Amino acid sequence: MVMMKYFETFNDFLWGYLLVGLLAACALYFSIRSGFVQFRLFPQMCRLLFGGEANKAVKEAPAADGKSKKGISSFQAFAVSLASRVGTGNLAGVASAIVVGGPGAVFWMWVMALFGAATSFVESTLAQLYKIKGKDSFVGGPAYYMQFGLGKRWMGIIFAVLITLTFGLANSMMQTNTICSALENSFGFKPVITGIALAALTCLIIFGGIRSISRVSSVIVPIMAVGYLLLAVFVVLTNFTKIPDVIALIFRSAFGWEQAVGGGIGAAVMQGFRRGLFSNEAGEGSAPNAAAVADVNHPVEQGLVQALGVFVDTLVVCSCTAFIILVSGAPLDGTLDGINLTQGALQNEVGGAAVLFVTLAILFFAFSSVLGNTYYGEANIRFMSGKKWLMTAYRVFVCVMVFLGSLVSLSTAWTIIDIMMGLLTLCNLIAIVPLSRRAFMLLKDYVGQLTAGKQPAFHKTSLDAKEQTGISLWD
Repeated sequence: MVMMKYFETFNDFLWGYLLVGLLAACALYFSIRSGFVQFRLFPQMCRLLFGGEANKAVKEAPAADGKSKKGISSFQAFAVSLASRVGTGNLAGVASAIVVGGPGAVFWMWVMALFGAATSFVESTLAQLYKIKGKDSFVGGPAYYMQFGLGKRWMGIIFAVLITLTFGLANSMMQTNTICSALENSFGFKPVITGIALAALTCLIIFGGIRSISRVSSVIVPIMAVGYLLLAVFVVLTNFTKIPDVIALIFRSAFGWEQAVGGGIGAAVMQGFRRGLFSNEAGEGSAPNAAAVADVNHPVEQGLVQALGVFVDTLVVCSCTAFIILVSGAPLDGTLDGINLTQGALQNEVGGAAVLFVTLAILFFAFSSVLGNTYYGEANIRFMSGKKWLMTAYRVFVCVMVFLGSLVSLSTAWTIIDIMMGLLTLCNLIAIVPLSRRAFMLLKDYVGQLTAGKQPAFHKTSLDAKEQTGISLWD
């Protein structure tokens, strides 16, 4: 108990005084420097993901050495990162943010997404630029651009350790905790039994590697996202007359005089940014690990696709949860929290069938996150060491942590993941600020080719000799 008090105090300092301001400053800076790329090139983002242009171009463009490229499609990379993004943060995290920070926290989650998409663009573009060839696929991410872009391998090692602990272990434990809570609340399943079943299923999938993870994610993610969106639309339409009042409540709580006097605005901002980051991961350094694996013709392509993922996660999925809770009249006094609040809100609106649906939704949302999180750890284990036994040990440890997630309390799980997530984000932001100018150079090159009517393709020879340092591919 004493140790947890120290953790909670450090967590409050990390998020209350340091990361909120740093995230906001970086997101605003990247948005301005990129000419607000997240809005300006939004149509191009949709064309790349849904029009099949990037994937078609990759298949038609052979590698320079005549060998087949190693990677997964742009959509599969998007699905892997979205599998990690779309998880407990969307159902349980939004509920907790509203309980602690009030409805105004939803507004600050939106702000985090709108401007944080530019941060996601920068980090994912850099991951593509500095990726390397691995045994089964391309490999890259923050640890790689820290070593090859900044020339600081020691910093890459620190990041690799942090992301492995955060995503491969702590985050997976958080996802399992939420699944167990939902199943116990709905059907009375014992958490220990659920934990054993999830650990066994995780082992079966993750030992198949990134291709296995991408195949499973590309099927599960669209199904679960569309199903949950349809349910949310139904709830919103049946409560259409309440929507103006809900939107007004969100804005009043974000800027209202009563909240300012009571310190509520600070709580709303902190919770909105904290849970927003946990949900969409913009700036955290996680999504770039999946972005680097994609086989594309220009680094900016995947940067744009990953920026779109931030919008999908927060502006669509998180907003669905927020509106469901706020129109339902579910108690926001803390008697219900996390996934139990979301389940209660849906039960109020749809009835008993909603309990079954949201339980299945959280099962798919959270378990797909476990799969995406596992790959992030794998990519960084490879960065630190190429020894096979270490990778095997890591995968076994992931399965153990999935099981342990069934035993810890909700508050303990959130505190651990918040601290790890904060340290990880701090490390990543320190790296991408000085490297961002290269992402903006690539963006200028990409837009120039689009304007000229060309299919954008990047070659590192288009950069000055000094700027080519650390880039091993893109000949």
